[in-house]
Amino acid sequence: QVRVVESGGGLVQPGGSLRLSCATSGLTFSFATVAWYRQAPGKQRELVARITSGGMTNYADSVKGRFTISRDNAESAVYLQMNSLKPEDTAVYYCNAYRGPPINRNYWGQGTQVTVSP
Repeated sequence: QVRVVESGGGLVQPGGSLRLSCATSGLTFSFATVAWYRQAPGKQRELVARITSGGMTNYADSVKGRFTISRDNAESAVYLQMNSLKPEDTAVYYCNAYRGPPINRNYWGQGTQVTVSP
């Protein structure tokens, strides 16, 4: 059984930092593309950052230069370092792990709330 569990969310002031963690189990993590998504109230879920099994990364334009995604294959974990946080970063952040062919499955965590407010 695959498990994806996020942690590290919370309340932070504008300009502050948070580090999100995502622990996985039950999948061959080193082969997975992993990503962070977020969903703000009344908005669609959007991709924040992604890292492939080979370590290639891509980011949403709104977070480039402020957020950094990283992975630790030995720990089957992915992280999101968020700096210079803004109120518009407030959302529930979800971790996603994707296994490509022939498995072709997405695995999601339950989400962790990030609130950026004075």
